[in-house]
Amino acid sequence: MNMSISISKVGLRRCLPLAVVAAAVVLVGCGGEKKEKAASQTAAKVNKDEITVHQINFVLQQQRNLRPEQADAASRQVLERLIDQQLALQKAEEQKLDRDPRVVQQLEAARREVISRAYLEKLGEAAPKPGPEEIQKYYDEKPALFRERRIYQIQEIGIEAKPEQVPELRERLGAAKNIQDFVEYLKANDIRFAGNQAVRAAEQLPLNSLDAFARMKDGQAMVVPTATGMQVIVLAGSRMQPVTLEQARPAIEAFIVNERRRKLVEDDVKAMRAAAKIEYVGKFAEAAASAAAAKPAAPSAPAAPAASAPGMSEADISKGLGLKK
Repeated sequence: MNMSISISKVGLRRCLPLAVVAAAVVLVGCGGEKKEKAASQTAAKVNKDEITVHQINFVLQQQRNLRPEQADAASRQVLERLIDQQLALQKAEEQKLDRDPRVVQQLEAARREVISRAYLEKLGEAAPKPGPEEIQKYYDEKPALFRERRIYQIQEIGIEAKPEQVPELRERLGAAKNIQDFVEYLKANDIRFAGNQAVRAAEQLPLNSLDAFARMKDGQAMVVPTATGMQVIVLAGSRMQPVTLEQARPAIEAFIVNERRRKLVEDDVKAMRAAAKIEYVGKFAEAAASAAAAKPAAPSAPAAPAASAPGMSEADISKGLGLKK
């Protein structure tokens, strides 16, 4: 999860484009004359078919961050694309491509996707907004995101290594005078690695590793095991840039609402599956049976959160790099 949340998503995507297009396309007259207000909703005629303002509006609703001054140009561009699309559609119908089995299958798949997504979106709309106390609580429980928010200058080194090499690499990292000293060791021993540098705000880091970053001091390094070896993350520098409760309130509210929507959908899908009669057939029945047989062997306790995964503890933060002057 990430706190880089698009704020007022529904309002921006649904309300702004409609208002913009209404001003740019429908209300073409400024004198308020009834004749112009009653103008046809047809934007163009393509042979026997019409393209309407409603179709243009629908496309514009999908465009984010559309500014009012861009409405005229955007609506014209959308109209030209719809004309091209309508011409292609007419030719396809002439050639009876709409009856092609592959096309029919794609149309049915799109229909299923649109309708099922509409149901889940409607279900999510029931999620209540958090109250002031909940927002305050979230703010207080995550100081690394808000009150003690930092901007991190990060150096990353991805190292390819066998499992038996990792302990020695950790030891070498802890004993290194600086990161360049450690890199020279990798080169001298023909250990493959790749480096990268980045500047990340607290909310741009994975939420489940943010606390580990917050514990680090400038010049320290974090070791994170990977499937191919290990990753060394060096905090080259950082600066404080706190966020007040008032500044964070819209993002916190949006985040909590989105989490509640996700939970509502997740619980509803689980309930529907529990109530439905689902029968797997053929090879899928064999796979389902194998999965069911393996279930009792799984631990009954919930899995540990990612924040407690290897590489995220104090023991995995090296303190001997000496990068801080």
